[in-house]
Amino acid sequence: MSDMSIDNEELLEALRMHLVPGIGPRHSQLLLDYFGSPHAVFRATTEQWQQVDGIGPKIAMSLAAAKLGREAEVELEEAKKLGVRLLRRGTADYPKAIARICDPPLLLYCQGNILPQDELAVAIVGSRRCTVYGKQQAEKFANALARAGVTVISGLARGIDAAAHQGALAAGGRTIAVMGTGLAEVYPPEHRELATQIAGQGAVLTEFKLHQTPHAGHFPQRNRIISGLSVAVVVIEAGRSSGALHTARHALEQGREVLAVPGRIDSLASEGCHDLIRDGVTLIRHVDDILAAIGPLTKPVSVETDGAETVQSLRELSLNEIERHVLNLVPTEPILQDDIIASSMLEPSQVLATLTVLEMKRLIRRQPGGYFIRSPW
Repeated sequence: MSDMSIDNEELLEALRMHLVPGIGPRHSQLLLDYFGSPHAVFRATTEQWQQVDGIGPKIAMSLAAAKLGREAEVELEEAKKLGVRLLRRGTADYPKAIARICDPPLLLYCQGNILPQDELAVAIVGSRRCTVYGKQQAEKFANALARAGVTVISGLARGIDAAAHQGALAAGGRTIAVMGTGLAEVYPPEHRELATQIAGQGAVLTEFKLHQTPHAGHFPQRNRIISGLSVAVVVIEAGRSSGALHTARHALEQGREVLAVPGRIDSLASEGCHDLIRDGVTLIRHVDDILAAIGPLTKPVSVETDGAETVQSLRELSLNEIERHVLNLVPTEPILQDDIIASSMLEPSQVLATLTVLEMKRLIRRQPGGYFIRSPW
């Protein structure tokens, strides 16, 4: 059997297990830990299945039915017709950020493409019933982040989510929507065209089967993926009962930064945001606050701006073209100011002013004797 045939067979068996009613990420991981692979799971007996913690007679019966049925074959064939790829945990195309959360789904359905640069992503979430102010802020922040080369993550819902996706699209940037339904059942239905646009400039993701219709419990469940894909979560106009607060809690549990945009002090729509700020979450006013709050990256990340570029700190993304040019002339070893000017091909006064700006932004440091050095991260 060829490697391609083996991969397809493993994907089909993983899909078969993924579609079993009652088996979520936790049960699937327990089964895989016990048996080693989806293929081995379906070669086991009913008695062997029930030796796994949490697998009782009801789930065992569902596994037996899936073993004999053809639901997985039908689902896979329809996915191919719809241009949907299935990303299996443990393979190269599965998002690394999601693989690192505590309960990653066994499979993700994907329309569009996830790129390495999407590791540099910020989620924007908030109320479905947002005000004009909330919508304006979501569009503004998403637009600015996208222009800086940051991928914008949200949930395709009405209100803040839609505004965030639209802001990123308008900037020509990348955005990823994480749905709480199947990809063949876009919800809300009026966002079907928006989902198509997002898939063209990023990706639409879900862990739910193609024809999964809206279910109240699925939206909080998908929020862990929104936060998991992101290095930070920005909350805009969240009331105290808003699902966006679930995303914020997931983010804190996953070690992501949580940021909140304030509203009017008497606005019920922003009470959840104000509670977060009171409890110590960073208040943000503009995109530079987001980049500064996230701080240095754990490792350099390649992003697409005017061209391929590697950044070590998100603050670098807020620089203009000249500031980036001068910053790239400053190495991690001391360099004379005159050497920077000579290699810049710019007017000396312009270079000196730019060096001052970069020093104020803590991206470079001035050394005795007219030397500069790139700030360590």
